[in-house]
Parts: sequence; C-alpha cells; structure tokens
Amino acid sequence: MNKQGYYGQWGGAFIPEVLYETFRELGRAFAEVRHDPDFWNEYVQLMASYSCRPTPLTYAANLSDHFGGARIYIKREDLNHTGAHKANNVMGQGLLVRRMGKKRVIAETGAGQHGVATATMAAKFGLECTIYMGEDDVLRQRPNVFWMEKMGATVIPVTSGSRTLKDAINEAFRDWVTSMDDTHYVFGTVCGPHPFPEMVAWFQSIIGLEARRQILAAHGRLPARVFACVGGGSNAMGIFQGFLDDPGVELIGVEAGGHGVDTGQHAARLAGGDGSAGVAQGYKTMFLQNSDGQMRDTHSVAAGLDYVGVSPILSDLWEKERVRFTAATDREVMAALELTMRREGIIPALESAHAFVQAFKEAPAMERDEALIINMSGRGDKDIFTIADAFDDPSWKQFIINKGRAYAAD
Repeated sequence: MNKQGYYGQWGGAFIPEVLYETFRELGRAFAEVRHDPDFWNEYVQLMASYSCRPTPLTYAANLSDHFGGARIYIKREDLNHTGAHKANNVMGQGLLVRRMGKKRVIAETGAGQHGVATATMAAKFGLECTIYMGEDDVLRQRPNVFWMEKMGATVIPVTSGSRTLKDAINEAFRDWVTSMDDTHYVFGTVCGPHPFPEMVAWFQSIIGLEARRQILAAHGRLPARVFACVGGGSNAMGIFQGFLDDPGVELIGVEAGGHGVDTGQHAARLAGGDGSAGVAQGYKTMFLQNSDGQMRDTHSVAAGLDYVGVSPILSDLWEKERVRFTAATDREVMAALELTMRREGIIPALESAHAFVQAFKEAPAMERDEALIINMSGRGDKDIFTIADAFDDPSWKQFIINKGRAYAAD
C-alpha cells in the first residue's frame, strides 16, 4: 500500500469535503496505534480475556477420511465471542474510539454479526450505538437484531435500494456526515475509504497469525491451500495475512455464486466475470455495476456475502494472481453445510459454508500428507430459519442429499 491508501490501482479515499478532517483525525489516530506495540499487546490481551482467543484449529478427521485426500483443518472463528470473526475488528476499533474520546458509534451490518459485535463493544465501553441494516436482512437475521436491541443498540432498517448491505453502508455514511464530532463509524470490513481497509485488515490479522502457529504445531509444515469466503473480505484477509509471504501456500477466496454466475443473481465480483472497476462508497475496486456505473442488485443465500463490491486489497491480490477466486452456489452451500454437520457436528454460518464448498471440491485430488485450512468465519445459529426453509423445500432437499452423496466423487 502507498501513502494515499492505494493497493496497486485499487483503494483511495473518495470522500466529501465535509468528512475530510474526520478522516484525517482517524488516520492520525490509527497511525499512532499501528506502530505502538503496547496498543497491540493491549488488544491481544483484551481478545484473550474477553473473546476466547486464540480460537482453535480443529482437525476434521471425519471429513478428511470421507474425502480421502488432504488433511482438513478448520480455523474456528465461530468460537470467538459473538460467534464470528467480527469481534476482532470491532474490539480493536473500540480501543481506538476510547483513545479518540468519541461517545457514540455507528455501524452497518448485513448478516448481523458485525452489528452484534458492535453492540457488544458499545455495551462494554459504555458507548451509544446505532446500527443500520437493510430491511431484507433485518427480516432474515431476526435473532441477531434481537440481541443488538437487547444490548442497547438502536437498529434502523434501511428501506432504500435493494434493502441490503450496500444500502446500509450508504445510510451509515449519511449519519456520520451529521454527527462526526462525537461519533465514530465502526466500518465492518476491508472496504471503504482509506484508512478503513488497512485498519480492519490489521485487526483481523490476528486470525492468520494464530493459524500459522497452529498449523505448524499440528501438521509440522505449512498448509498447501487456505480457503475463506469473501463478501467484503475481512475474514479472508484475516487468515490470508498469515500466509501471504509464503508462495507455496495457495490462497482461495470463495464468493457467492447465488443461483449461478450465469444467471445474474449472484455476488461474484471477481470469480463471475461480471465485475468491473469503479468508484463507489469512497473507494475504487471491482463492483457489480451496469454500463452506466449504477450498482446492480445482488443475491446470496448468505446475508453477509451479497455486497456489491469487494476489498481493494483483494482486488489487488486477484490482479497479481496471489489469490484465486471461485464461487459457490446457494444449493452447493446447503449441501456442504449438511455434510459438515453430519460428519463433524460443526455448524458453519452460511457465509463460511461457501469456503467449505470449494475445499470439498479440491480436497480429494490433493495428497494425503498435504493439509488445507478452511476459515470458518462464523457459526450458523443466526441462519436457523433460512436453513430450515431450505430443508423444507423438496427440490432443495433432494439436491442437498444428492450433492452430499456425490461430494467424494466430484
């Protein structure tokens, strides 16, 4: 990254003049803590005492035997406090907010996990909290909305646009323009204007630092491949950073294939061939947009993966061919979820299950002495109603059963 917040041609800070001083203040504050080992140590200790870190690296013996190829390890961010990787970034930003003396936080959320994590942080640090969430996501993630409200956050359903994550981000920025003196925007992923991508990636790097130590202890050498789902990209960047400097470790990001990348009903910005360079929401990256630069509607069974853009850091790594991108369809995700539950007694979030899909496709062809890591970015509690509906649909259910049986032969 250069000093202007660019990763190759991607990134930057395309912001209204009214927010310029706020971003300068945030940039200065982050630069101070970024190079302060005492701050990082405080952060690590907070995550150890409050959020159960380090999260374990679980050897999935039954899945490994089922596929007969690589040894499958699962990085268990589902066991992080609030049930996902989101707490890593949020608690780090909470410490930063305390240093800056702000009294209120706002956030956007799609799947709701970032909202829950932000509400948790606000309760711990005694901050006022407002969460913006697309109306569609409020309906399909009701358990998370319930917990946000019970922890004292105000949840505002966004009814404009597609009523999903991109619209929640727009509303949060509108709030910040009118409240920046006492409010910090706890951005949830490695997107947005500089310094948000760098800052969120830094806090999430705790995942990769742990995973690297853990796989060396458990397997004796580095993994051959690391898989992570990609919405905005924070969980993927979190684990990828542990292995970016190891050319022998292949990094695979899995986007939302929705109903299929050939249907237009998906969120595959890099894997689907539909993405194009653009500037929106304060930064330059690959977006799903039409020829006039208007953002297209997206679809995913996973509320956290239907974002119209992707991290500028990941766009750069994709362009440099350091990260390979694929897409998983909704039905493939449900089949991988069922297989993981039945074989290991582990319930991935629908977002995380996208990474399982691709790992299951590739594991059988790998050598038995090779290892792969799946970053399980969250647990599936929040998805119980969506999962139940899928299993109640006869056509979906039959596909799930058939695909589960066929995985080993794929």
